[in-house]
Amino acid sequence: MDFAALMSKELAKGKASASTEPSSTSKYVRRADAERARKEAYEAEQARLEAEREAKASAKRKRDDEAAVEAAAREEKRRRLAEESRARREQQEAEEEAARRKRLGLPPLVKASEEDALELEEGAEDVPEAELRGKLRDLGAPAVLFGEGHGARLRRYRRLTTVVTKGPVPTTLELVEEKDMKVQGGAPKDKEARKWVFRQLASYFTMVLTEYQRAMEAERSDTTASKAAYATMVQSRENMKPLFRRFEKGDVDDDLLAPIIEIVQAAQERRYVDANDGYLRLSIGKAAWPIGVTMGMSWVMR
Repeated sequence: MDFAALMSKELAKGKASASTEPSSTSKYVRRADAERARKEAYEAEQARLEAEREAKASAKRKRDDEAAVEAAAREEKRRRLAEESRARREQQEAEEEAARRKRLGLPPLVKASEEDALELEEGAEDVPEAELRGKLRDLGAPAVLFGEGHGARLRRYRRLTTVVTKGPVPTTLELVEEKDMKVQGGAPKDKEARKWVFRQLASYFTMVLTEYQRAMEAERSDTTASKAAYATMVQSRENMKPLFRRFEKGDVDDDLLAPIIEIVQAAQERRYVDANDGYLRLSIGKAAWPIGVTMGMSWVMR
């Protein structure tokens, strides 16, 4: 073998060994390897961010739960304090009222239970227990409620069967037509005549309040004067509710009923000055130190 052949053989061996050894110092990276490395880094970063978000959400839920517990505790404490304050206030008012009645020589107030406080309206009758339960079932209402006595059950039945008219002041009185609203002077003595007068008055006041409310709704705007006028209408409507309740019970003294009839009669006859004068006499009276129905509405509400 000559020298040239020997050199060729050695060079071939070197190339073969070099091709079998991996190149760790290559300056080039395959695209697939680079994409895989980028994807792994991205997924690791997303996992880290998701873990941080979950940790923050868990901490926020914990804070919210703690805040809700604290708010519930504060609300319970506020409610308890309010009840205690109300009980103390009622006790103080009861003591003051008892002292006032004793000073004036009036009989003391007697607190009656719910059963003892039941008063049947004049002309109304009690309903036997078995019949009352059957009627409640027929209405689709519970026959018996927990802790409910016969009196409370009877009142519940009457509330369910009482027809209330629609209007500014809902009432159980049967309203009459406008042509039948004309009242005559003086308070009637007959029971049926008084019931008819109460229906007439309730119907007339309902008509007037309805027109009053409709006019205020039509002229309502976002101005101070309009808001004040509307508030006056609402207050007038609320002030009429006790009178309607007295009409329903038929419990209006002649000293109050006669002036009301006089005012309504004057208004129906368009004698508005006379109606206003009648209202002033009723509200403040004629005495040098006027005391009328507006001086502590307890006289009207009693």
